[in-house]
Amino acid sequence: MTIIKIDKDIITLINVFTVDPSRQQQLIDALVETTKQVWRLQDGYVSASIHKSQDMRKVVNYVQYKGKEAFDKRLDNPEAIIRMNKVLSMAKADGHLYDVVFTDKKE
Repeated sequence: MTIIKIDKDIITLINVFTVDPSRQQQLIDALVETTKQVWRLQDGYVSASIHKSQDMRKVVNYVQYKGKEAFDKRLDNPEAIIRMNKVLSMAKADGHLYDVVFTDKKE
């Protein structure tokens, strides 16, 4: 389960994919499969969450890693490159690394 909290040891990749509405579910399926079969098996992986927009034009992938080094090593796996090329053939990606600086939760 994703836990969002201030933690200097966790780095977050937020990737916003722009996709043709007719391919949104196909993109989601590819991201879920890649997460289950590649990312979660790699050292330093913490969690992933995938969100879909209600207009069917965006998919957001929120992925946490134990530091920048673990994030950088994720593409050392040739299977990861093949799968991400498939994902990028379906959608345009805009990804950036983030640090959590504030969270709030109503009790």
